[in-house]
Amino acid sequence: MRLTAPALSLLASALLLAACKPTTPPADAPVDAAAPTQAPAASDPSDNLNAVLWIQRSEEYRANSLSIFRAAADHLDDAIAQTNWDALVPEERELIGEASALPPAVIMDIDETVLDNSPYQARLVQNGMEYDEVTWAQWVAEKKAKPVPGVLEFAKAAEAKGVTILYLSNRAQHLQEATLENLRAEGLPVKDESVFLGLGTFVENCEQHGTEKTCRRRLAGRDYRVLMQFGDQLGDFVDIVANTTDARGELLDTYGDWFGERWWMLANPSYGGWEPAQFNNDWAQPTEARRASKRGALELAN
Repeated sequence: MRLTAPALSLLASALLLAACKPTTPPADAPVDAAAPTQAPAASDPSDNLNAVLWIQRSEEYRANSLSIFRAAADHLDDAIAQTNWDALVPEERELIGEASALPPAVIMDIDETVLDNSPYQARLVQNGMEYDEVTWAQWVAEKKAKPVPGVLEFAKAAEAKGVTILYLSNRAQHLQEATLENLRAEGLPVKDESVFLGLGTFVENCEQHGTEKTCRRRLAGRDYRVLMQFGDQLGDFVDIVANTTDARGELLDTYGDWFGERWWMLANPSYGGWEPAQFNNDWAQPTEARRASKRGALELAN
């Protein structure tokens, strides 16, 4: 049957609408974790797409990171010279004793502070997956993470001044060997295995809760005067008792003056405690429920 021009136009419109209509895969559809080229369905957007793309492709990210480490390097001599300079909060320092006679050190978180794991995040985006411990351990074992812009120059400058770099990370202790090999391969200073303070590190007379870093900071402070701390999460610097937006804001109000002198924050829009604070820290909720809470947290002009 030959179609007239109007009929052809209607048919083309119908086909276009059908092609654009999202299709949702069944909830029990298998995901092949070993296939990094497997793309998520068009109807399953990743909350992390723009964040990962910004880290990997924007010059603004690189400029931000370089600015932080260069500014920190400019403060390093003053921090070394002033024996009362300490980057641990008073509550933590008081429990472990005077630091002025101790050798100097800098505490650095690893992920998104020293090492860039955006290729792992990109895999999750491509596969329509979320973080899990199995795929994360596989990525760490590959030892392919590259240094964050500017960190190598800062770390080497600190080492040349006799400052020990301590890697206080929530990478689990069993990932220590692969992590240290990755750091060494990229030229980052690794004094010995003791500089890795991973999740699960035993700290005598200190009860640890979840992934908080308080006990490990105290462990570092027993042997070193901590000149600076670097991280991409508020919890890298101070214990967050309640992970709510208000409580986090109060912490920043309390310690805001420490940033840019003793504490140095690297921008990380990809993940962090700020996100679950928007949905009551309930990761068991379905993805759409979490997204609805995040949309509800958006501030619109009045």
